[in-house]
Amino acid sequence: MAPPASRSAILRLMDASRHTACPCHGGAHHLHAPLNHLRRLATPVNVVEKEYAFEVAASNLRFGDGVTREVGMDLKNMKATKVGVFTDPNVAKLLPMKMAVDSLSAQSDLPFEVYDRVVTEPTEDSWRDAIAWARQHDFSHFLAVGGGSVIDTAKAANLFTVYGESDLYDFINAPVGKGLPIAKALRPLIAVPTTAGTGSETTGTAILDLPSKSFKTGIASRSMKPVLGIVDTFNTESCPTAVHISAGLDVLFHSLESFTAIPYTERTPRPSNPILRPAYQGSNPVADIFSSWALEQTVKFLPRVAKNPDDTEARRQLLLAASFAGIGFGNAGVHLCHGMSYPISGLNKKGPKYKHAGYAVDHPIIPHGVSVALTGPAVFQFTAPSSPDRHRHALAVFRQTSLTDPSINSIPDNAIGAHLYEAIASFLDSLGVPRGLKAVGYTKADVPMLVEGTIPQRRVLDLAPGIGDVVGEDGTENLTRMLEASLEY
Repeated sequence: MAPPASRSAILRLMDASRHTACPCHGGAHHLHAPLNHLRRLATPVNVVEKEYAFEVAASNLRFGDGVTREVGMDLKNMKATKVGVFTDPNVAKLLPMKMAVDSLSAQSDLPFEVYDRVVTEPTEDSWRDAIAWARQHDFSHFLAVGGGSVIDTAKAANLFTVYGESDLYDFINAPVGKGLPIAKALRPLIAVPTTAGTGSETTGTAILDLPSKSFKTGIASRSMKPVLGIVDTFNTESCPTAVHISAGLDVLFHSLESFTAIPYTERTPRPSNPILRPAYQGSNPVADIFSSWALEQTVKFLPRVAKNPDDTEARRQLLLAASFAGIGFGNAGVHLCHGMSYPISGLNKKGPKYKHAGYAVDHPIIPHGVSVALTGPAVFQFTAPSSPDRHRHALAVFRQTSLTDPSINSIPDNAIGAHLYEAIASFLDSLGVPRGLKAVGYTKADVPMLVEGTIPQRRVLDLAPGIGDVVGEDGTENLTRMLEASLEY
């Protein structure tokens, strides 16, 4: 197995940290700056100014073969008195849940209750059901065993157990909800992912579908991140091929979007209080290391898993890449592909009613990773002019070559976007991904509704390079152009 990060990657991180631009001088940090200058940097402000700092937060991670068997001891070590276990009806019957339950049962005096009604692509109703169940118990700790849907549902149940009188929309991201900060300490949550995709085991983000609004949104706060992610290589053995591919696409675009998000120093407003600093901060030197490595691993190993799900090395690397991408986007953020994916998934239940092959559900579904990928070629052709060097790096990864290769370094900056469009489209083709929005039932007449459902996703769109004011004419025009370019390719 390749090492998580090479020595050269660590050196790049150190070099980037030394050369991060100071927002007041545009150059290297002045280590001997006058004291009043430093005070001015750290003083909370009441006007709209650009950010000058970023934070790094992620769950502790444990990676290995069969480490799910340790979860009972972990919870015992944490002095748990009653554990709420979340899973879905499929995982409830599989090895990951058996290992977790056996581990819990092996601990004396550790009562637990199981909620196995989590739905794939959770909705407002399914969250409310899980929250109501959790509020009936006095859980000291939470355990999630499943994919991103399970982990996100457990995060919500934990949050609204602690905030027992709050409504869902109190914490849902603005402008859809109130987006209130989470000031109370939540109960410890351990996350055991069974797919190599969402990276939810590392982040404080939880996503749900709002059928009444025909789009997805969520809650994002460092306070919701699990205290431990147990990344067990045995737990993706039973994953269907279609789920492997969709989950892997999520890793791919987590990596690409976080690597190409606006720099953290360009994000506004600078918070007046550190508690208001968002989890999604813009690209930064730490997130870059995790995102670029995850991108490389996904491009290399996802086709191998798609061809042979029993390829143990490939599954391991994808699982690790998912967690690395989670650390990357959990601190930098995603942008356009994810922002547009939320109405693409949400409107499907009322409009095209497309049901993706290989998913054992009884309702229309465009899996999250697929919904993100549908706009990928057009998005990165659009964003390439904002940072040609980063997009050139991405192109080299897709072509599995180096930046010194003449086929990469000889491309003019203004042509990088077109080359990257073709590289992403070719990669998606090799995985059998539907060739654009028309392939899942959308038409040009649906584009205005998709734009309308994208605009409220300010949490991610504000990190998109070159988009302009998303509620203004330029933003609407750019979203329309990208969605129309995503109809087919």
